[in-house]
Amino acid sequence: MVPMAIGANRVTGLLVKLEPEEFSKLLDRAKDLLVVMVESGVFSTHYDYLTSYKGLPFYTRSKDPLKLPAGAEVVNASSILLPD
Repeated sequence: MVPMAIGANRVTGLLVKLEPEEFSKLLDRAKDLLVVMVESGVFSTHYDYLTSYKGLPFYTRSKDPLKLPAGAEVVNASSILLPD
């Protein structure tokens, strides 16, 4: 998992990056789904998504919002810090 603490300014660990289509397929398989979403961009809007599946954290970035499964718990965050 990606360890984080309140006030942390550095993220370390494993993060699996997927294309938006593959990320959506993974969301359809997950139970008790929690998704962190960030909408950002200056000249064009993009959407970042983060979730955990079977103990691994998965991430994607999409230029269009993803359709999330019914019942998914969504946390709207101001940013997602990615490991270097």
